[in-house]
Amino acid sequence: MAIFYKYQGTGNDFVIFDNRSGEFDNLQPKKVKKLCDRRFGIGADGLMLLNNKEGYDFEMIYFNADGNPSTMCGNGGRCMVKFAFHMGIHKYTYRFCAVDGLHEAEIDNNIIRLKMIDVNEVDEHPSYAVLNTGSPHFVKYVTDIENVDVVASGRDIRYGKQYAEKGINVNFVEGTGEDSIYVRTYERGVEDETLSCGTGVTAAALMSAHNSKGFNRVEVKTPGGNLSVEYTKTDDNNFENIWLCGPAELVFKGEIDLK
Repeated sequence: MAIFYKYQGTGNDFVIFDNRSGEFDNLQPKKVKKLCDRRFGIGADGLMLLNNKEGYDFEMIYFNADGNPSTMCGNGGRCMVKFAFHMGIHKYTYRFCAVDGLHEAEIDNNIIRLKMIDVNEVDEHPSYAVLNTGSPHFVKYVTDIENVDVVASGRDIRYGKQYAEKGINVNFVEGTGEDSIYVRTYERGVEDETLSCGTGVTAAALMSAHNSKGFNRVEVKTPGGNLSVEYTKTDDNNFENIWLCGPAELVFKGEIDLK
C-alpha cells in the first residue's frame, strides 16, 4: 500500500506522494489519470511528487489530471511547499526546482508566498492578452463574469486552430475594484473549469495594471477563495519579483494500492 496526501490551495486540489526514496519513479500516465479521477480514484486537479534534488531543498514533479507531465502549477507549488514543511523540511526561504526552473517560497503563518518566473513577453490585444507565467495563459476581459460559460468558451479557445496542438489555459477576468479582480479559469489537462489556477491568477493580475509601473499588489477572487499577487512592472512587457500568495491546506492522508 502506498501513502498519499491530498492538499488544496483555494480549491485547486492535488494528490501528493513523497518520492524522496524513488518509490514512485515509474508512475505511469494511465495510473496518474486514474488516481486523479473523482469517481474511480482519489480525485484531484493534478498529481505531484516530492523529489530530492542536489543543490535544492527539493524538486517538484507535476502531472495534469489527464496523466501527462505538465508545465508549472502555481497553486500546486504552494501546496508542495506546505507539504515539504509537513515532511520535516523547515526553511525560512525554500529554494526548489520545478519544470520551469528555480522557485523561492516562504511560509508566513498560513500564507504561502511563491516566487514565480519573470515575464518578459506579452502579446496584448484590446480584449485579451497572451503570456507565459510558467504555463501559457490566455487572459480575456469580460463583464458579468458570473454568467460566463467558462467551459464552453474556454474550450473553444483552447481547442481553436491557434492553440489546439499544445493547448492553452483560458482565464476570464473582471475588475472588481481599483486593485482587485475576479478570475475564473478553464485549465488544459483538466479540460474543465477549476476552482482556482495559480499561474492563471498570476497572469490575470499582471494584466490588470495597464497604466502603472513599479510595485503593484492585486487582490484576486476565485471561485475557490482569495489570493494576492505582488510584482514589479518595469514596462508593458516586463514583470519581475512576482509573488503568488495564498493559503494551502492538507485535506486528508490515506493509503492506496497502486498495483
